[in-house]
Amino acid sequence: MTAILAIDPGTEQSGWCYFYRGGVTLSGVESNVALLERMALFCNPPDALAIEMVASYGMPVGREVFETCVWIGRFKQAWPRPEEVRLVYRPDVKLFLCGTHRAKDSNVRQALIDKLGRVGTKADKGPLYGVTSHAWAAVAVAVTAAEQMRDPLSSKTKAA
Repeated sequence: MTAILAIDPGTEQSGWCYFYRGGVTLSGVESNVALLERMALFCNPPDALAIEMVASYGMPVGREVFETCVWIGRFKQAWPRPEEVRLVYRPDVKLFLCGTHRAKDSNVRQALIDKLGRVGTKADKGPLYGVTSHAWAAVAVAVTAAEQMRDPLSSKTKAA
C-alpha cells in the first residue's frame, strides 16, 4: 500500500495530510516554511507526494496565484524524487469524488466522508477526526492521487 503526502498549497499556509492504507494518518494546516521543514525531517518519507496544481481557467489571476505556484515548485523541489511528484488538478478531484466538475467544496467534503468514514467527536473519533480547513482539500488530493496511481487512466481531464 502506498503512503502519500498530499498538499493543498497556499501563499503562506498549506493544508496537508499523510494518507496510508486508505485512510488519513495525520493532517494539518501550517505555514509553508514549517511544512518544508516537516518534509526535511522525514526519516522514511512517504512513497509519493501529491500537490494540488493551479490551473488556468482563462481569467486574469493575481499575485496570490503566482505566489502559490512558487510554493508548489518549492515543495516539489524539496521532495527526494521531484520528477515523480504527482500534480493533481482540482477538476480531476471534483470529477473523481463527485462525478462532476461543478461540485463545490461542501460536496467534496461530503464525498470524502462517504468514502472514508465519519468525522466523529472528541469522545468518539471517526476516521476523519481532526481534519480541518485546508486539510480537507489535501485529503481530497490524496484520495484522487491514490486512485490515479492505481489506475493511471482514471484521470480523464487535464486542466490547461
